[in-house]
Amino acid sequence: MHSPDPNTPPPARALSLPEFVAMLAVLFATVAFSIDAMLPALSEIAAELSPEDTNRAQLVLMSFMAGMGVGTALAGPISDAIGRKRAIMLGSSLYILAAAGAIFADNLTLLLALRFFQGMGASGPRIAGTALTRDLYAGREMARITSFVMMIFIMIPAVAPALGELIIETSGTWRSVFAAFIVFGLIGATWVALRQPETLPPERRVPLSRKRLMQSAKEILGNRQVMLCTLILTLGFGQMFALLSSSEQLFGQTYSRADSFTRWFAVMALLSGIGTIANARYVMKFGMRRIARAAYAMQVVSASLALLLVSSGALHGDAAFYGFFAWAVSVFFMAGVTFGNLNALALQNMPHLAGMTASIVAALSSLGAVLIATPVGLAYDGTPTPMIIAALVCSSLAWLLMARLRD
Repeated sequence: MHSPDPNTPPPARALSLPEFVAMLAVLFATVAFSIDAMLPALSEIAAELSPEDTNRAQLVLMSFMAGMGVGTALAGPISDAIGRKRAIMLGSSLYILAAAGAIFADNLTLLLALRFFQGMGASGPRIAGTALTRDLYAGREMARITSFVMMIFIMIPAVAPALGELIIETSGTWRSVFAAFIVFGLIGATWVALRQPETLPPERRVPLSRKRLMQSAKEILGNRQVMLCTLILTLGFGQMFALLSSSEQLFGQTYSRADSFTRWFAVMALLSGIGTIANARYVMKFGMRRIARAAYAMQVVSASLALLLVSSGALHGDAAFYGFFAWAVSVFFMAGVTFGNLNALALQNMPHLAGMTASIVAALSSLGAVLIATPVGLAYDGTPTPMIIAALVCSSLAWLLMARLRD
């Protein structure tokens, strides 16, 4: 099995740190933008393509995530074999082509299929970008860099729903959102092509042979630290995506904030960004594991209190909405504190298989999150109760599993 040579120097960091962080933020934000900009379009998609069952419009988000799950299983090994830049270009091309096809989709089945391929394409920049980061940084330093990326990344969920709404209102159709995806994909791909040097030299690449892939997968799946991080990420991502997939219905139907949904969503994303700022500031001092476990403990308390208030009917009217909003912010805050740390912990001891490790972690956690989020989202009953229960259960399990991790 190929192992890292301790005498081999790390790749040169050609870009300045601010530009590197900004470029990574754009690559990572491809996923968030592709999900959040669709939120204002779901009701129109439901009315046009699935009027008999409006809940099925949520599958536009789920199909993208399912594609991400499959794509991430391929993107890492491909990036280990052909290099980070070429993997990013390949994924971006698929993403852009699928978005172009979705503009002309005339039924929900076709749209879901194209969203699936769009998710597969988005996995290229996301996974190869993570491996590229691990080529240059490790451990707490990687977690700190990831937190810097998340500070910018968090702006995308803040503005994406409003931008999606503006695009729909200006063009008169939800299909124009996919044109924006094409532009966004081109920006990231062009930036990498023109500015980012390759970080994986030919002598460190892992050929795409069946035997080598099986050996690498066996090593990764047999690594206790990687698998624990993957399971914890699944629980964290699942509860967050369950809330995200029902957010338009919760804001619009449950709390009668349909007209101001995008503004409230922007405020929620910006407030939750405090988590990434705090993590970047304190991760070097307290470590990745302690901070992430504290975040899950916080969510256990927050979800318990929210469930008590909702089930007892103690809050009404505006007070009920503000209570829900505060809990929703806490879910996204938890994501900002935990996700970068857990990815850094998973890749910490796997520099020689950074791409494939990032793939397996992301693929398993994404697919697992879809399995959690889909039934929770479809269980929407006019209240936030299903989402709160999911957050309570998932965060409790994640908190318990965090005790088994090592920094």
